[in-house]
Amino acid sequence: MERSRPRARHTLVTLLTAAALAASGTTALSSAARAADADLVRNGGFETGLDGWTCTAGATVSSPVRSGAAALRATPAGADNARCAQTVTVKPDSSYTLTGHVRGAYVYLGASGTGTTDVSAWAQSAPDWQRLTTTFRTGPSTTRVTIYTHGWYGTGAYHADDISLTGPAGETGGPPAAPGGLTAGSVTSSGVDLSWSPVPGATGYAVYRDGTRVRTVTGTSTTLTGLTPSTAYAFQVAAVNDAGESARSATVTATTTAGPGGGGSGLPAHALVGYLHASFANGSGYTRMADVPDSWDVIDLAFGEPTSVTSGDIRFERCPVTECPNVESDAEFKAAIKAKQAAGKKVLISIGGQNGQVRLTTAAARDTFVSSVSKIIDEYGLDGLDIDFEGHSLSLNADDTDFRNPKTPVIVHLISALKTLKARYGEDFVLTMAPETFFVQLGHQYYGTGKWGGQDPRAGAYLPVIHALRDDLTLLHVQDYNSGPIMGLDNQYHSMGGADFHIAMTDMLLTGFPVAGDAGKVFPPLRADQVAIGMPASTNAGNGHVSPAEVTKALNCLTRKTDCGSYATHGTWPALRGLMTWSINWDRYANWEFQKNFDAYFG
Repeated sequence: MERSRPRARHTLVTLLTAAALAASGTTALSSAARAADADLVRNGGFETGLDGWTCTAGATVSSPVRSGAAALRATPAGADNARCAQTVTVKPDSSYTLTGHVRGAYVYLGASGTGTTDVSAWAQSAPDWQRLTTTFRTGPSTTRVTIYTHGWYGTGAYHADDISLTGPAGETGGPPAAPGGLTAGSVTSSGVDLSWSPVPGATGYAVYRDGTRVRTVTGTSTTLTGLTPSTAYAFQVAAVNDAGESARSATVTATTTAGPGGGGSGLPAHALVGYLHASFANGSGYTRMADVPDSWDVIDLAFGEPTSVTSGDIRFERCPVTECPNVESDAEFKAAIKAKQAAGKKVLISIGGQNGQVRLTTAAARDTFVSSVSKIIDEYGLDGLDIDFEGHSLSLNADDTDFRNPKTPVIVHLISALKTLKARYGEDFVLTMAPETFFVQLGHQYYGTGKWGGQDPRAGAYLPVIHALRDDLTLLHVQDYNSGPIMGLDNQYHSMGGADFHIAMTDMLLTGFPVAGDAGKVFPPLRADQVAIGMPASTNAGNGHVSPAEVTKALNCLTRKTDCGSYATHGTWPALRGLMTWSINWDRYANWEFQKNFDAYFG
């Protein structure tokens, strides 16, 4: 069911009223009040990013702007109307005028908590900058008012600029005192729980990690995630109100744990991952295991496939001589695997691929999956498992709306099966995943069938699997290829063809993102050492191939914050694990261009 939109008559009355006031030059304020008026909005022109504003979705852009160098752009998504708000200190029983300039789809400008009648003005469609104005009077005891902008559900992006609230300034006093009692609670390999004592007069708290402000919260506790295992961090917190920020608290240090094996498993600091066509031949030709160069740190055998979609019975059949004339014998293949492992390489069985649909619809299929995959691992002496479920392998039931608590059998059974395999083989078991962007980053905008139904149930369907196994996951290398446009954290759509796409998609994994635009359901960031970027090795390998120069730009931006282009990342991750490619065979066909570029960058 779609939410109804406001009546057009309300639009007409509001806009005519605003236009009449603007034309006549009249306002609801007396001349005496105007003499003492001030603009109370902090960063109303968005010249310093979103400083002063709290937004469920939105970012500053350099075009279009009404004045200065920046403006706000926000896009409603799902149940989120892209609200941006700011609380200001006002004077009781006083008159105020709220003004802003907007353009784009449905957009509101309003004030709440006035103590009298909350007000708003809005525009249905503004192809160019349009001025909105409304007035209100505060109640006899009102000292704080929240001003806001927001769009409307299911409509397009809106822009806002030059927002001002004029009227007498309220009594702000001074900044609050510094918080006390800062304590580090539960510590994991990637996160630390922090708590502190409340401070009278504080409206929020700024949290610092190693001297850098990393988060602002309204309560007296938070959990910082995305940290590196076995690393010492120093934390402080400051109290904030309208008058400014307090001195910082005393420093508390905490060292993250080594973690339950997920991020390391004997891999080098920067790893090159590739798929080896072990069960089929195509235009790239067959490559023997012994002929894979030493640059490849993880070799994924493509593919193990099920006997039927729902059986859970996975089989790995090596390429026959009739199809691959130069294929080695089983004995030679197994000996080559042992030689690779002796050299420190990891060899995995990859399950799925384009043709291998796997749906574990029952507990019996789950158990068969575990036993059949174990048989393959044991027979060939492999180091672990890669999950490359594509197509319709994973989808979400209509009532499955929270990635943190999945209900769909194919999701629940897969999680259970992977946890069982991890427990069976221990901490050295290598677990990797290679989902498409449709199943991961698209979840930022769409998740399953959606709140009102009608969406593709596969959208974001990998997120509950990744989340449930994040402490067991060695590597996530999303396929940044064969992808449609995906909305990034800047609320812009990004398309394949250059470094920008890889930067935006990887930034989402390392920063975290609201799922389906719901600020209450945030997919937490993964550690940088758990993430590799998936790319085609050549133009023959898949849509979305980029030149070595673009690969280098993406790595520079993410690990060094240089060559970033138009997309602004939310951090710098020198511990980014590396690159994955489809495939080793196609890279050999292209004279090892992908491998050589990796070696030159990380060598």
